[in-house]
Amino acid sequence: MAISDVKEYAHLTDADVEALGAEFDAIRRDIESTRGERDARYIRNVIRLQRALEISGRTVLFAGFLPPAWLAGVALLSTSKIIENMEIGHNVMHGQWDWMNDPEIHSSRWEWDNAGPSKHWKHTHNYLHHKYTNVLGMDDDIGYGLLRVTRDQRWKPFNIGNPLYNLVLQSLFEYGVAIQHLELGKVAAGKVQPGTPERAEFDRKVDEVLAKIKKQALKDYVVFPLLTGPFFFHTLTANLAANVVRNIWTNAVIFCGHFPDGAEKFTKADIDNETQAQWYLRQMLGSANISGGKLMHFMTGNLSHQIEHHLFPDLPSNRYAAVAVRVRELCDKYDLPYTTGSLPVQYFKAWRTIAKLSLPNKYLRHTADDAPETASERRFNGRAVATIDPVTGKRRGLRTAIAEGRRRLSRRSPARVGAAT
Repeated sequence: MAISDVKEYAHLTDADVEALGAEFDAIRRDIESTRGERDARYIRNVIRLQRALEISGRTVLFAGFLPPAWLAGVALLSTSKIIENMEIGHNVMHGQWDWMNDPEIHSSRWEWDNAGPSKHWKHTHNYLHHKYTNVLGMDDDIGYGLLRVTRDQRWKPFNIGNPLYNLVLQSLFEYGVAIQHLELGKVAAGKVQPGTPERAEFDRKVDEVLAKIKKQALKDYVVFPLLTGPFFFHTLTANLAANVVRNIWTNAVIFCGHFPDGAEKFTKADIDNETQAQWYLRQMLGSANISGGKLMHFMTGNLSHQIEHHLFPDLPSNRYAAVAVRVRELCDKYDLPYTTGSLPVQYFKAWRTIAKLSLPNKYLRHTADDAPETASERRFNGRAVATIDPVTGKRRGLRTAIAEGRRRLSRRSPARVGAAT
């Protein structure tokens, strides 16, 4: 099962949770009160960089018949598209820069270089995903309606294709994003009948998606290739390659933030009467970071700080590195796990989960209560209780309980070590 009681799982009292929430509120106030010209200059410089990369890539492709020029064009366009989608588009549409009152980069006006309409994405992502993060039956980002990523999703024969589906999804990720808001599963299940208001709404959304896809296709696969005259085919293939590179990278970053070991899932019961402080706690337990340097953070749109992004989705992304220092201090203070790892490690864990959950639970080694990708409070069998270490004076809670559980597991069967950190 998924975590059935976030507070119990984390071994925190109601007072502990509210105190933790107050400390997060203080972080938010500090960042909001110090936003200013330095931050504005950052995002404007990023936009200038992205546009320079795109112009350079388009220019180089006029010589795209030469293999080195074609490769350079693909590299420049891929980088441009990644920056536009992740550090600019994603973060602008979260409202991270609305405080500047600049109409060019306001969340209400930005339309990104992606097959999915911005207003659709803002509903499925900003509202559904960030409000109901990793809540089964509420957050469509749990497997994107296609993949089985937790034992709490009932296995069906369809799930045998899990690895293949993800290969296709990551290559065509922008189209997966585009159709997510359509909720095609409801249509397939017969819940959207012709002649109903729901069907009219569905048809309207389909028209909007098709219009955006047409616009993107014309730009990348007709207009820009035509501009290069006899080298039409070389430019077309370069644009296609750049889009695939952007899609695969985006998919990898998102999956590393939500599906590696330690990124927990939740039930609808967890959010009944949920306070802001409890929401903070759920975001921490349900997200995972990618470790790395400044370039890694920048190229992920700072979503390598996924925990910080889920705690403060509308704060400027260039502040997440500093926020992360304070979040880790709070994790130490309350003995909470801070799930992080390198990109290869996190991506491997996400893929491992996708591969093994293509099989029915009866063929899997762990149960739904002690699975490495998402567990429940029952993994501790009542042994874990929040206490204060009499020697150090430090709190002993969830992180300590997980470590002790791993040690018990290693003593029984060393080959089974590998639970989330």
